[in-house]
Amino acid sequence: MPRNSTTKDLSLKSLELFQICAQKGSLQAAAKETGLTVSTVSHHLRNLENHLGVEMFNHARRPMVLTPKGRAFLRNIDEALYAIRKAKAEASAGSVAEASYLRIGTIEDFDSDIMPELAVYLSGRMPVCDFMYHTDSSDELIDMLRNRQLDLGITATPSETLRDLNAHPLLRDPFVVVLPINTELALSDIVEGRTKLPFLRFSGQLFIARQIESQLRRIGVTSAHRFECSNNQTLMAMVAAGAGWTITTPLLFSRARRFHPKLRMHRFPGKNFSRTLAIVTTPDCSRSVIELVDSRMRALISTHAITPFHRSDPWLADSFKLLS
Repeated sequence: MPRNSTTKDLSLKSLELFQICAQKGSLQAAAKETGLTVSTVSHHLRNLENHLGVEMFNHARRPMVLTPKGRAFLRNIDEALYAIRKAKAEASAGSVAEASYLRIGTIEDFDSDIMPELAVYLSGRMPVCDFMYHTDSSDELIDMLRNRQLDLGITATPSETLRDLNAHPLLRDPFVVVLPINTELALSDIVEGRTKLPFLRFSGQLFIARQIESQLRRIGVTSAHRFECSNNQTLMAMVAAGAGWTITTPLLFSRARRFHPKLRMHRFPGKNFSRTLAIVTTPDCSRSVIELVDSRMRALISTHAITPFHRSDPWLADSFKLLS
């Protein structure tokens, strides 16, 4: 493809649309995500190819497939676009009162007490801002952040590096064992599967379930189970009814207050392990907004979960805590 000498200078919009098309594999998906028409997206891609004088996509393939030169170009611009978004975020870190739109995602761990209070607080501090709140799993929230469907997410952080997102550690939430309050069996016997009390577990597709299963395999524990559920409240209800035992975290346990009189929380036997909750943002999320959400979330988590548990279960003081 010969380079057109009359083509305009390379635009940032063309680069961003090229990156999105490469990720999505179709003009229609890129148009839907950006709110542009298919013809506008196609126009930007043609301008990019004309400017560079090479074909970036194999236009005969569906879904869209990058050519070798297109793949090389994508590798080089990924880092450059990340740096540009970060610079834009730094430059726009002005007054939060001027913010006009904010999309926040959160795991369900916060949706009973903490998120409603955060929403009320933010609406007062950001009076001209339109908000969108979304509750989902950690995996889904991170995908939405990567696809620029959210600006900020409060989620459990995965083990892999979030190279294209920014993570601001918030809370260390250790895993604990929860038993029916009247159980007289030894904790180690229960966890290691030497009793008939079944293990009630989180559904395998959840990130928290994968963390728990990984740790159990690491210590060589295989526990029989007969119940799997994606909802923490249901697990707590089942344990309270004496149907089994489970592994959860203090933050999740705090949401099941109605069942607390029939439950008892224990330190995980042997080597403890935990999950890290963080505020995860796109590179172009305003620093002032991040700081506002971070400071309020810390206050709310302390009030609703950390302080009460440090008082009732002082053994959690060294593990259930805010991160700097």
